[in-house]
Amino acid sequence: MPRRWWTLVAVGLATFMTYLDNNVINVAIPTIQRDLHLSVAGLEWVVSSYILVFAGLLLAGGRLADVYGRRRFFVAGLSIFTLSSLAAGLAGSGGALITARVFQGLGAAMLVPATLAIIMATFSSARERATAIGAVSAIGALALGFGPLIGGFISQHLHWGWIFFINVPIGVITLGITAFSIRESRGSGAARLDVPGLVASAIALFALTYALIEGNDKGWTSGLIVASFVVAAGAAAAFVLIEGRSQNPMISLPLFRSAAFSGGTVTMMLWAFGVFGIYFFTSLYLQDILGFSPTKAGLAFVPMAVCIAVAAVLAQPVSARLRPYRTVALGMLIMAGGLVLFARLGQGASFASLMPGFLIFGAGAGLMQVPLTNAVMHAMPPGRSGVASAVFNASREVAGLLGITIIGAILRSRQGDALHHGTAPAPAFLDGYHAGLIVTIGLVAVGAVVSYLSLRRAPDLTTMPPDAQPATTPELAVTSTTDEHPVPVGQP
Repeated sequence: MPRRWWTLVAVGLATFMTYLDNNVINVAIPTIQRDLHLSVAGLEWVVSSYILVFAGLLLAGGRLADVYGRRRFFVAGLSIFTLSSLAAGLAGSGGALITARVFQGLGAAMLVPATLAIIMATFSSARERATAIGAVSAIGALALGFGPLIGGFISQHLHWGWIFFINVPIGVITLGITAFSIRESRGSGAARLDVPGLVASAIALFALTYALIEGNDKGWTSGLIVASFVVAAGAAAAFVLIEGRSQNPMISLPLFRSAAFSGGTVTMMLWAFGVFGIYFFTSLYLQDILGFSPTKAGLAFVPMAVCIAVAAVLAQPVSARLRPYRTVALGMLIMAGGLVLFARLGQGASFASLMPGFLIFGAGAGLMQVPLTNAVMHAMPPGRSGVASAVFNASREVAGLLGITIIGAILRSRQGDALHHGTAPAPAFLDGYHAGLIVTIGLVAVGAVVSYLSLRRAPDLTTMPPDAQPATTPELAVTSTTDEHPVPVGQP
């Protein structure tokens, strides 16, 4: 098999690991809660700590990977992720588990930005790039879908720590494949890191996450929570100002002059908001309200995973017929339809009654990922692919974090009000769950409109000859300061 396809195997395995850890823990949450004596807020920190660090450092990881080498950062991130997975599996307290999850996030932040950039550097043909991106998207979708089943089976039949131990052999195998398959590549440019921008973005994310997770317990009008929201807003504003004036920004603001890049990024955020939030709280709904075992709850997600993977494979021929912007918009609308079916479920739902919502939601989620990723990545000059990949992935992770925290805040607020008025616990949870779903439906529908309008001018890779190269977005051609420089394996 040619080396470039072994590169795809390594990138695919790494993608599987990082996507898996976004949600493998969800179905195991009740078991971890009982074992480590955690509150609901503590559980949210276990999930969110990984996403918070992952999202907060992705941009820095993408910038450094472009400058110092994508292969180098891929290997370093993979090593940290594998070792911290071992530590997470051995954790004996909530604090130890959260700390290990923080280091998992650090490893993922170094690893993930390099993945799409490595694909862009390895596959010179637009058709092969589209195929490779489609394969990685399908692998990520399978990891998201089978994560709950893997986590549920392990937490019911083994110690929950094994949901992290499974990353260790995968990581070791991936490192072995990487050693002979991935060539070093980088973009030329200054090696300076935008430290003020990194600090501002990290403060904004942490302050917002803290306020959303702790607001219900401490009171939304308490001084600490209000101050956290103010700090988050101020740090976000400072980040924008810093990036606009920095000579070496983490995010080059001219990237967003591309409608395909900016609109595609917003669309991905709205997609992730729905997917991450629904995974987390639907897992609780299946076990705490419907009484499913962890394995049965995880099994309920499998048909959705299959639909996501099948739809991802079919996305390219569908895009060739409908055009990518219509395909992405259609996928978002189908997702919204699946969420509507979820919002109609109650305490008496059966396994069979869950399937229409899961299947429809999965079909929509899979259909839009490949054309969206292709459109966004090919809107960027090749030398900026690491940063572009980091921005794209960071937007997904930030939105996933917001999906968990915002839907969680809505759910717990509505649940608290219902309990205060004498409603039984199960109906109170359902009231909050449905309220969160309604918000998500509206946001996903907005994503359909945004994608339809913003991706219309994106290059249609499905109509290009096999060796054609998509044109660089005109307004980016004059602002790009980097070029692609492949480096032979073994050279720094």
